[in-house]
Amino acid sequence: MTALSDDDLTLEPTSGSDEFIGFSIVVSDERVGTVALRHEDRHTVSIRWNVGDDLSIAIRALRLAVEHAFGDLGMTRIEARVPVDRTTDIRAASIAGLRREGIVRGPGADPDRVLLARLADDPPAFSRDGFIAILNAGLPTKRVISQGLLRDEQGRVLLCELTYKQEWDLPGGVVEVGEAPALGLVRELQEELGITVEVLDLITVNWLPAWRGWDDACIFLFDLGVVDSSIADAMELQATEIKSVQWCDAATVRERAAAAAIELLDAVEVGGLGTYREAPKAAE
Repeated sequence: MTALSDDDLTLEPTSGSDEFIGFSIVVSDERVGTVALRHEDRHTVSIRWNVGDDLSIAIRALRLAVEHAFGDLGMTRIEARVPVDRTTDIRAASIAGLRREGIVRGPGADPDRVLLARLADDPPAFSRDGFIAILNAGLPTKRVISQGLLRDEQGRVLLCELTYKQEWDLPGGVVEVGEAPALGLVRELQEELGITVEVLDLITVNWLPAWRGWDDACIFLFDLGVVDSSIADAMELQATEIKSVQWCDAATVRERAAAAAIELLDAVEVGGLGTYREAPKAAE
């Protein structure tokens, strides 16, 4: 193997085999760390490195190793699994062009690891497309839920009795990636209740803190207007998620609904609800 260089930084070969290819990271004649490639299959290598907390050196060393894997070894995929608490290493891998693909869970005391990878035909990391792809893969995402406030002629609110929790909740569900919240609500009610609704005004966006193992989320609460209560009799319920639907007065809501729904509906009844609000953390 030959050395790989980037100005004053050099990857000097230390070992080579059918499984591992190792390098010392040398900067201005001083050894500052190591980087190694491991063959996982005919087309994939994994990469691991140790350079402490020097972000700049890690980025430069990783770029050289990635170029070597694709250009000299003919690999089509390079991946890294980095413990979630090694934030500097995760950042270095991202800047070097590896995209975040998910979390690999660790059993017992083993740490969870961030899985990052780069493909040979990914756009260059510093091109517009490459930069956007890396950011999209690594930036936080927020769960969005769309729910509908549907009332009958008596002013009662429609709640769903669910198969996966004891508390009743407003109709709706999680919005899919790339789906508008209002369209997500229409889709959810078609799938789960067998009805087509007209989404009216947005009542509020309600941020929910994490609760009972669920991550935090933003609820878009839409007004679905007033309908005849008999509409419930014709609903075709998705049996895997919905046990029944119920028209509920205020007392029934407080008795049966989920804590977040109770708090939200109370705020709706009081009036003067802002277009954005933050729900208090519910008791576990």
